[in-house]
Amino acid sequence: MPDNVTSLFRNTAAHSPSMAALTRESDGSGPVDFCIPCNPYFPTPAMFEEMAARLREIVTYYPSGADTITAELCGLLQLPPQCVAMGNGSTELITWIDHLLVRESLAVPVPTFGRWTDQPMETGKRVDMFPLQEANGFGLDLAQYAEFIRARGTRAAVVCNPNNPDGGYLHKQQLVQFMDAMADLDLVVIDESFLEFADAEAEPSVVQEAMLRPNVIVLRSLGKNFGLHGIRFGYLVANPALAGRVRSMLPKWNLNSFAEHVVFMLREHGPEYAQSLLQVRRDRLDMASHLSALPGLTVYPSQGNFLFVRLPVGAEGTVVRDRMLTEHRILVRECGNKIGSSSRFLRLVVRPQVDVRRLVSGLEQVLYGTRRGTAVPELSTGTSYSSGTAAVDRLMNETNGAGVQGLAAQAAGAGMPLPAAVPMGGGTPVPAAAQAPPPAPAPQTPAPVPLPAPVPTPAPAPMAPAAVLPPAPVPAPAPVPAPAPVPFAAPVPVPAPVPAPVPVPAPAAAVGPTPPGVPARGGLTAAQVRGMTAPPAPAPAAGLTPAPATGWPNAQSWPNAAGMDRTG
Repeated sequence: MPDNVTSLFRNTAAHSPSMAALTRESDGSGPVDFCIPCNPYFPTPAMFEEMAARLREIVTYYPSGADTITAELCGLLQLPPQCVAMGNGSTELITWIDHLLVRESLAVPVPTFGRWTDQPMETGKRVDMFPLQEANGFGLDLAQYAEFIRARGTRAAVVCNPNNPDGGYLHKQQLVQFMDAMADLDLVVIDESFLEFADAEAEPSVVQEAMLRPNVIVLRSLGKNFGLHGIRFGYLVANPALAGRVRSMLPKWNLNSFAEHVVFMLREHGPEYAQSLLQVRRDRLDMASHLSALPGLTVYPSQGNFLFVRLPVGAEGTVVRDRMLTEHRILVRECGNKIGSSSRFLRLVVRPQVDVRRLVSGLEQVLYGTRRGTAVPELSTGTSYSSGTAAVDRLMNETNGAGVQGLAAQAAGAGMPLPAAVPMGGGTPVPAAAQAPPPAPAPQTPAPVPLPAPVPTPAPAPMAPAAVLPPAPVPAPAPVPAPAPVPFAAPVPVPAPVPAPVPVPAPAAAVGPTPPGVPARGGLTAAQVRGMTAPPAPAPAAGLTPAPATGWPNAQSWPNAAGMDRTG
C-alpha cells in the first residue's frame, strides 16, 4: 500500500481510519484486518449470498419498529423483552447509560474500551480510573477495585469481561460477588461485548443475575460475535425498570433494515454460529503459540477474539503499525492512545491460520529485519513516545482523570498539579527475557521459518471467591503528593416491574467523594494511569462485603438467560 495511507491515522479522531477510508486511498482493495475485532467465520458465505440477493428490498424499505426486532431477538436468547433494550451499536447504549443513569462519577479500570472513559468526561462527569498493572498481566483484582471505589466515593462502576484490549477474564462467581458488594451504588455495568468468545467456563454470562438486581446492567454486542460491525446493533439486559428507562429514550426506528434481516435469519443458523465460535477459540490458541515464538514479544492470556501483545524493548508501535500497513498490507491496532496503555502495545484480532502466518512473517521482517531499517530505534531518540500517548498525558495532567470538572477545579486553585509525564525510559521493569539484547538482523530476504505446532493451553482453574469479611471503616482520604443459539427456546414469562431501589445509607465512617482534580488515597500520576510505572502498594484488600439484602427473588427461578449452548 502507498506510504500516504498512514497519514489517515493522524487525520482521524478515531483510533484507526475506517476500512472504507483505507480502501479509497489504496488500489481499491483493503488490507488484511487484524484491527477490528470481528468474527471471521460468521455469517457464512451462504448467508451473505442470501442477503445480497435481497439487498434492494432491504435498503429500500423502512425496518419494523424496534419492539418487533427486540421481541425476535429475545425469543432466540430466552430473555424477557421487558428486560432488554436494543441499540444502534453498543456505543449508542453507552451514551444513554451515561446521560440517564450516571449522575456525578464513574469508576472504570484502564486500559479498557475508550467510550467508557471518554463518554462520561464529555458530559462533565468525574471518571475515576483504576489502573491495571502490567506487572500483574493487566489482571483486575475486584476486591482492590471495590476498595478504590469506596475511597473515591464513586457512584457508578464498570467492569468489562473479557476486557478490551487485554482479553482478561473474570469468573461468573467473582462478578456476582462484586455486584452484591456494590448494591448501594447508583449503577454497576458489566460489559460482556466479547463474552461469546470465552471458553473458561460453560455459562459465563451474568445476565440472569442482572435481571434480579436493582442497579445492574449487562451490555452485549451483536456486531462482534456475528461478524457484522457495519450493521451497528447491540443490546443491554437489566431489570424491567432500568431497561425500560433506556428503551423509552430510543427512537422507534433506531435499528436499521439490515439489523432486522440478520436477527430474523439467526433462528435457522444456530449450528453455524456455534461452530464459528469454536473455530475462533481454536485459532486463538494457534495464534498465541505462533506469536509467543517471536523473540522479545509478550502475549497476554485472552478470552476475547483478540490478543494483547507487548513489542520487544525499544520498539515503537506507530512505526510497526505504519510499516505493517505500507509494506505488508496488514492493519494492526496500536494502543498508544488508550489510557492505561502505551504505543509499545498492539491488539491483534484472532484470524484464520493462513492470515496469522502472514502476520508473523511481516512482524519478523519489521521487528528484526534490515530492509528500510528496523522498528526498534534507540530509546534516546524519543520515537517510542507516540502523539496519542502525549495527548493522554496532557489530559491526565490537567484533570487527573476528573473530566471537565477537574479543569474547573484547578482553574479555581482547588486542584493539585501533577508532575510532568515520566519519559518512556522510566517505565515498569521489563521481565528478564524481554531485556535481552535484540537478535541479530536477519538477511534482507530471509528464508521462510517453519512455525511451531500450536501448543494447547490448559483452561484456567476456577478462581475461589474472595473471602467475605466484616465491613472495615474507610479512613478519610488524605491528600498525597501527586505521583450460540442452538436450539432456541420460547420466551419466558415477563417479570413484574421492579420498584425503585431504596437508598442504602453509607456506613458511619464513610467519607464523601474526593474533590475533582485531587488524587485519592494512593493517587496516580499520568504515567501511572498509562500503566508505565507502578503506583504505591495498595493497602491489604478488605474483601468484598455484601451490601444489605434487598429481598430480590431467587435467581434459580429464572431461565438460562445467556441463551447460548457452549459445547467444547
